[in-house]
Amino acid sequence: MKEKLYTIPLNDAVAAGDECPLCFAERKIEQDALDFTLGNSSSYMEQDIRAMTDREGFCRRHFKQMFDYGNALGSAWILSTHLRAVRRELEAEIAAHRTEGKKTSAEGAAGLFRKLRSRTEETGGAPVGRRDSVAAWTAAREKSCFVCRQIENTKKRYVETFFYLWQKDPEFRRKIEEGKGFCIPHFGDLCEAAQRCLDEAEREEFYRAVFRLMQDNLARLTGDVDWMIEKFDYQNADKDWKNSRDALQRGMQKLKGGYPADAPHRMKK
Repeated sequence: MKEKLYTIPLNDAVAAGDECPLCFAERKIEQDALDFTLGNSSSYMEQDIRAMTDREGFCRRHFKQMFDYGNALGSAWILSTHLRAVRRELEAEIAAHRTEGKKTSAEGAAGLFRKLRSRTEETGGAPVGRRDSVAAWTAAREKSCFVCRQIENTKKRYVETFFYLWQKDPEFRRKIEEGKGFCIPHFGDLCEAAQRCLDEAEREEFYRAVFRLMQDNLARLTGDVDWMIEKFDYQNADKDWKNSRDALQRGMQKLKGGYPADAPHRMKK
């Protein structure tokens, strides 16, 4: 099948022979997102980009990657306006919290009881505690990340492309079936997406292939990790490492995704 522009990243990922081709593709997406955010294009100086980073912020993982990236001035520019945006939001939340507190006091015990009884009836008899509005704001902030959103949006397209290639390209399917399987999180993503991307007969065929693939490759990795342990026995010191030298990071990747042994992705000078 002739490659199209949108199929190239997945074909490249499969050709890499990685423990999970979707991890390989996702790492590239993440690196591209960091390059876009802080790289030489200086997108952080553009008003529309800064409006998005101010609004969405970054998760802990991507703040760490931004710190490691090496563009201190770019990160400082982003933080400068983002901190101001968070301060404005916090002031509004505190004001709303105080207003709500006064309303609750004014209602008195009877009014509060009516509210709780109403909410209990709505949930079928299970009492529901009132969540603090400031706590709810912090929880929403914790889930919001400019880089995560870019990764998630692109990853969804890659999963759909995966099933397009699975259906249309026999060579792609052969490489998958002869490959190393997927990490558990991306395996779950594919099983979920199969429900909407494949008809019933195609799903059953897909499941038969990937279930065997996952079982075989988890067994392979278990053997690699076990032999790595055996190599620490002095009696095996002179024996071949086989495929166990990097079993630790590959096993971690298979279980949770990502690349625990990767060096930080840094800015190209």
